[in-house]
Amino acid sequence: MDGSFKIGRLFGIPVLIHFTFLLIIPLFAWIIGSDIDFTIQMVSNTFQVDIDDSLIISGYIPYLLGAIIALGLFVGVFIHELSHSLIALRAGIRIDSITLLFFGGVAAIEEQEPEPRTEFIMALAGPLTSLCIGLTSAVIVYLIHFFITSTAEAGILIYIFGYLAILNVLLFAFNLLPAFPMDGGRVLRAYLAGRMPLHKATSIASTIGKGFAIMFGLVGLLLFSPILILIAFFIYIGAGQESAVTRYNFLLKDVTVGDIMARPIVDVQPQMPLSDVLALMYQTKHLGFPVIDRGVLMGIITLTDLARTPVLDRDAMQVRDVMTREVITLPPHAPVMDALRIMTRQDIGRIPVMSDDNILGIVTKSDIFTVIELREV
Repeated sequence: MDGSFKIGRLFGIPVLIHFTFLLIIPLFAWIIGSDIDFTIQMVSNTFQVDIDDSLIISGYIPYLLGAIIALGLFVGVFIHELSHSLIALRAGIRIDSITLLFFGGVAAIEEQEPEPRTEFIMALAGPLTSLCIGLTSAVIVYLIHFFITSTAEAGILIYIFGYLAILNVLLFAFNLLPAFPMDGGRVLRAYLAGRMPLHKATSIASTIGKGFAIMFGLVGLLLFSPILILIAFFIYIGAGQESAVTRYNFLLKDVTVGDIMARPIVDVQPQMPLSDVLALMYQTKHLGFPVIDRGVLMGIITLTDLARTPVLDRDAMQVRDVMTREVITLPPHAPVMDALRIMTRQDIGRIPVMSDDNILGIVTKSDIFTVIELREV
């Protein structure tokens, strides 16, 4: 994910932090520190314990405690995501990374549709882990007085663990809401997928998820809560994207790039002037061509390459000067969904289809979406 940097690996999984995570820690510290009296009372009432606040409210301590609680919450979120990932690894699913963001954590799971039973267990693992963290923190609240004799020091620890217990139990409850693609929504999809085709189950779960997103957004506007509005935005976008990917997987499950590739190929030579390439694009209505020299694929040139070249230089420059030399290719038996994933990740519009160093055809993103439209009829 753009804007993220790696901080290490755990169980072979790269752990990343997004820059927004670093922004939210001081914000949480300020929010918690500014409302310290209310939260002390909340923790005291929730656990029915007395809290000596003589140290908690002194000087800059409220903001320091706010930062500690915020970090503790995100450690819990990380463990939450790690539990998803460990279940996935055990099921043979690859985990590309875990990223900590301002609104929580995201495990980048290999793009494949898990079995309903596996997804059910994976989805429940996170919320149940948050519940365990919350209950463990609650137990610690009641044990602190047995180990700490100073009531002021005990008050700080009771406040920290009590607050973390409340937050993690709330995280458990929130994640179980059937707002796909949140954990509760995935539990719902897994349940439905055991009773109907996956793409239909995903469509239903996605619609419910979008409904929750709209509700969160309206509540966020009424409460002037930017965080709730952002969560609503990510749920709505995520639900739509996952529904689309599942639908594409269903519609293209038996289609290979060899089935839909365009041929014969219109190609250009490395020494061709750029002005001639542009004229060829007008003539053929194609926005990219493979560059062939003596039967060997040398690169690919697209309208984007031409657009980066100043107009005055195009008559003097040749294809070889601006073409993309590192070309991604696929064999004819590759699934079309692989081509679509590569195009989306690499932000490219076409992939040459090769066999034994011979170019057989070319598949474009527009070709793929044309096939999707046809198969939906």
